[in-house]
Amino acid sequence: MKDRDMNRRGFLKGVLAVGAAPLVIPVGVLRGATAPSNRVNLASIGVGSQGSGLFNTLLQPEWVRVVAVADCFKERREIRAAQANQKYGGEVCTAYRDFREILARPDVDGVVVATPDHWHHHATALAMQAGKDVYCEKPLTLSIDDNKDLLATARRYGRVFQYGTQQRSSTHIRVGCELVRAGVLGKLSRIEVDAPGGHKGGGSLEPAPVPEGLDYDRWLGPSRDRPYTSDRCSSSGSYHSTDCSIGFIAGWGAHPLDVMTWALGDGPDSVPVAFEGTGVFGSGLFDTCATWDVKGRFANGVEFVFKPGGDRTTFIGERGRINISRGALTAEPASLLREPLPPRREPLRANTTGFHHTADFAQCIKTREQPCSPIQAAYHSDNISHLSLIAIKTGRKIAWDADKQTIVGDTEAQRLMGRKVARYPYVV
Repeated sequence: MKDRDMNRRGFLKGVLAVGAAPLVIPVGVLRGATAPSNRVNLASIGVGSQGSGLFNTLLQPEWVRVVAVADCFKERREIRAAQANQKYGGEVCTAYRDFREILARPDVDGVVVATPDHWHHHATALAMQAGKDVYCEKPLTLSIDDNKDLLATARRYGRVFQYGTQQRSSTHIRVGCELVRAGVLGKLSRIEVDAPGGHKGGGSLEPAPVPEGLDYDRWLGPSRDRPYTSDRCSSSGSYHSTDCSIGFIAGWGAHPLDVMTWALGDGPDSVPVAFEGTGVFGSGLFDTCATWDVKGRFANGVEFVFKPGGDRTTFIGERGRINISRGALTAEPASLLREPLPPRREPLRANTTGFHHTADFAQCIKTREQPCSPIQAAYHSDNISHLSLIAIKTGRKIAWDADKQTIVGDTEAQRLMGRKVARYPYVV
């Protein structure tokens, strides 16, 4: 197994350039819309707790090869590369400290980004500029402005993008959304969304020695310059510190909010136009918004409620309600689930691979189709988390202009649409 550090002089200077044209031609383009070998070469960027789970799903389809893995932790990347090479029976997968070396490889068709949240925008943008298709874990980015940038980048470079809202690959969730779209509830009046709350505080702020084998400067990347602590690079430190994340209001809220926007059409109208709310923030290292109570309204007058809870999206209309969660699809009355769908409709995309959500992404690299969770869906659903948090932080009602895609009537709230903390040279 090989482990490659970035030591070559002048390596990938162009990759760091703002708005640079693709530096390599992806394999899929050279081969045409459908690769004759029917094989897709993928790379994993970030193989911590969530990334390792995704890495395992990539090893399942025989027509996918994981040819590279990158992580700031030496042990993590070497373990995963060895795992892949054992499966493939040879030196197929190379481990890297710096993911930009992967982006320079012409044999890599796409990447799976499962870094801590603060790296999502930068890793995804650089990958798309380098001609790679991208699967990115949720949340999309740490600001509305960065969301806009990724949407524009994906369109500019014509990249396939799959968001890590894997519930869209579940049949019962797709059916539930199709029922709502078909109007079986009659006129909607209210949508309730709940997601697990965050960490209420804790985490060490005491500086500690950086462990051997961790490239801590690269782990910090575009985040704030902070000393290493025993909890900072843990899963909780990644999920619940405002240096790296905006918390579970987006990190887990992404799932039920995505179900809502899918059922409502995945367009600008699937985002409420008014938000207000309150929240409680943690203390110590784990200082993101831990609990929240957000209310809003869609342009058509439908009420929106977003609170901590299980992981559920409930649509309420004239004829009853439909509850969609990761584990179940229920309705009151239950007969709503037996309603026939209109014969002339455009069905929602189904994952037909027989494998995980990542396989739907890999399939679309070959076909150039839109995957189950495309970039525009990620953009709209993630913006709802940010708008909810902005309402909480300002303590005021927030008005969202769906046509202009901006907050209106509140200069301070508009400033919160951005997050400018990137450290040199981690700037895109």
